Amino acid sequence: MSRLAEFRKLEQTLAAQLAELESMKNDAGLKKEIEFEQKLRSLLESYGFSLRHVVEILDPQAGSRRGPIATAVVKPARKARSVKIYKNPHNGELIETKGGNHKLLKEWKQQYGAGEVESWVAQ
Repeated sequence: MSRLAEFRKLEQTLAAQLAELESMKNDAGLKKEIEFEQKLRSLLESYGFSLRHVVEILDPQAGSRRGPIATAVVKPARKARSVKIYKNPHNGELIETKGGNHKLLKEWKQQYGAGEVESWVAQ
């Protein structure tokens, strides 16, 4: 699209939005809402309250429904994995690991079978 075509398209969009804005400015319902908001804000200011205070008064449970931002959810600490010591009875090698993602342990499980290797755990 050429720059001129893009410019004309944006110009048309802007004109449509300006026309919509003018029609909204003449809307009686909108004028009532704006007047209400202004009066409400001035009333709150005169009493030293904010919109948040009003929400708390009208709906005390609103703060608890806000989600993770309002209240920090503390997850219980995960139990630390214990160290397992595997002793290969065929060659006497020892492996100390906290998980199953150990290269030599994987090789043993592939070679001897997972059930067999799990029986090599030394307590």
